[in-house]
Amino acid sequence: MTDLSLPRFNPVAFAVVRRNLLVWRRLIGPAILMNFGEPALYLLGLGYGLGMFIGEMQGMSYLAFLASGIIASSTMTAASFEGTYSVFTRMETQRTHEAMLATPISVDDLIAGEILWCGVKGMFSTTAILLVTLALGEVASPAAILAIPIGFLIGLVFAGPAIAVSAVSPSYDFFNYYFILCITPMFIVSGVFFPVDGLPVAMQRAVEFLPLVHAVELVRPLVAGLPLQNPGLHLAVLMLYALGGYYLAVVLARRRLLV
Repeated sequence: MTDLSLPRFNPVAFAVVRRNLLVWRRLIGPAILMNFGEPALYLLGLGYGLGMFIGEMQGMSYLAFLASGIIASSTMTAASFEGTYSVFTRMETQRTHEAMLATPISVDDLIAGEILWCGVKGMFSTTAILLVTLALGEVASPAAILAIPIGFLIGLVFAGPAIAVSAVSPSYDFFNYYFILCITPMFIVSGVFFPVDGLPVAMQRAVEFLPLVHAVELVRPLVAGLPLQNPGLHLAVLMLYALGGYYLAVVLARRRLLV
C-alpha cells in the first residue's frame, strides 16, 4: 500500500546534494558548454536574426525579450533533464539510490536532496544565461541578479514532476511522453518567444495555469529593468507547484523504492 503521508524533511538531504555536486564537478566541462553554448545560439540566431525583422516587443528589443524568456525556460529544461534522465540513472541503472538507502537516509530524505539538487542545477543554468545576456548588453538593471534565486525556485518547481515521472518510468524512452506532451508545449506558449496576449483569449486563460508563464513574468521585468507586476501572485503559484511536485515525487518514489 502506498504511503500517502506528507514528506518528512531532514537536513541529511543536503548530503545528497553534496554527493551529486561532487560527481557533477567531474563533468563540469560539458555542463558549462551546455549552459553557455545552447542559450547563446538561441540568442544569437533568433535574437539577432528575428530581431532584425521584429524590432521592439513590449518596450524592449526583441533580443532582450527573448533573453529574459530563455533564462526561465532553460532553467526549466535543466531541472527537468536532471530530474528525469539523471535521477532515473541513479535510481535504476546505477542503483545509486539503493546504496544510499542502505545508510540512515530515508526515501523522503533522498527525494528532498534530489529536488534541492535540481534547484541548484536550475540556478547554475540561470546564472550562465544571465552572464551571456549581460555580455550581449541586454541586462538593463542591477535587479537582474534577483533572477538567480528565482532560478533556484524555478528549478524546484520542475524538479518534483520530473522525479515523479522517473518514479513511474519503465525506461528512458518513457520520458519522451513527458517532454513532448508537457515541457515542449509549455516552452512554446508561455511567453518565451512572443507575448502571451498574442494567443487566442481562451488559450490565454488556459496558459495562466502553467508555471513557466509565472516564471517568465518574474524574470523578464528584472532583466529588462521594468516594474514587477503581481510578484506575490507569481511567487505563490510557483511555490504551490514546487510543494505539490515535491509531495507527488516523494509518494511515487516511496512506492518504487520501498520493497
